[in-house]
Amino acid sequence: MSHAHSGAELKLGKHNIELGGPAASLQMAMSVLFAVGIGGAVAMLSTGNVESEFFWKSYLQNVIFVIAISLGGLFFVFVQHLTRAGWSVAVRRPAEILAANLRWIWVLFLPIAYLYFAKGQGAQIWPWADMATMRSHAPAEADLVQKKLGFFSQFGLFNGDFFWIRTVAYFVIWGALAHFFYSGSLKLGASGDANITRRMQLVAAPAAILFALSATFAAFDWMMSISPAWFSTMFGVYFFCGCCTVGFAALILTCVMIQSTGAMKGVITEEHYQDLGKLLFAFGMVFWAYIGFSQYMLIWYANLPEETGWFIARQIGDWVWVSVFLLAGHFIIPFLAFISKWPKRMPMVLAAGAAWMLFVGWIDLYWLIHPEVPVGLGAVKRYAELETAFPEHTKTHLLQPTNWLLLAGMVGLYGMMTIRELRRAPLVCVKDPRVGESLGFENM
Repeated sequence: MSHAHSGAELKLGKHNIELGGPAASLQMAMSVLFAVGIGGAVAMLSTGNVESEFFWKSYLQNVIFVIAISLGGLFFVFVQHLTRAGWSVAVRRPAEILAANLRWIWVLFLPIAYLYFAKGQGAQIWPWADMATMRSHAPAEADLVQKKLGFFSQFGLFNGDFFWIRTVAYFVIWGALAHFFYSGSLKLGASGDANITRRMQLVAAPAAILFALSATFAAFDWMMSISPAWFSTMFGVYFFCGCCTVGFAALILTCVMIQSTGAMKGVITEEHYQDLGKLLFAFGMVFWAYIGFSQYMLIWYANLPEETGWFIARQIGDWVWVSVFLLAGHFIIPFLAFISKWPKRMPMVLAAGAAWMLFVGWIDLYWLIHPEVPVGLGAVKRYAELETAFPEHTKTHLLQPTNWLLLAGMVGLYGMMTIRELRRAPLVCVKDPRVGESLGFENM
């Protein structure tokens, strides 16, 4: 017993649960990546080398990408408290820090708010922001949107002011929940007060409800309303799958990065990696495929023009290859690669898979945000005529440098802030009542 106790003390010693010097170099590299990425993208916009509409849609895509990572981390954290899980204590602090980014990430939405309010050009992202222009270019679609406006007028669903009130509410909810669990974990690590654990367990259930509602409506507002005549009740769940995909992938990569610096030896083991791999496999591959297929199948079966057009826009020209890539890259290839337990138990192999899932999660957001449903789609009777009828909608512009510069900038900023917090806090909650269970955890 004393030998086991001394082993636990060795694993949880200060030298093993703090991020050392190598992380400082990585933090600096991330800050350089941020400056180069954002600076390059802004330069492209200011010199006219990219269309303004494409820039702002790409900006929204990349902001939602880093938000989704943090939402995936927040989901992981409150689920562990909700289920009173012991195995995850060793990896919960990195997830708490990923989620804690929600306390500042709202700043990234300020340029979009400036575009909307100060410049009056919100229609570059959301067509409903300028109904007069929509009515002149797409009267049939405008009629459908107007019916929604009429039905929800008392709630102002598509009213710009209420849209932004909801956006503020999302960030307040997420930031408050992330701060509650992270600050509570830090206090627990310092004091070992069991009452803190009980409070976090009690809050976990309402947190799950608030998370589900806020993430769903944020997906409706920020992404689904880009095609305001289209609707899908499963869209929020689809976005949730995306959050789990990139959130769990980022958590795996963070744990591997921490251990690559020499920290957390004997704390995070292949047993923990296997369970993290299971979560990525379940939510990021299997559940994502199930929700994606269900949404597609129901819309295909109903065959309503206002619904099918959204998918048709993603099945013409170059977009069909992006759709095929998502099917293969988000499900088929990683499913076959990680269905066995052994790849999940190899940290570097699992990290490579996590990096891949992070990338396809970003491509998934591109696929959700960028395509435009062609005006007059219903007039084309044969599928083979679509590319000829709408040549301007066949190009993806996926290789446009601005999108990749914005990705680099957002990843650089997010990585810089995450590593900064990892260096400030202990990497594990050493006085959590279940830390011993986590250190001795073995898969059955």
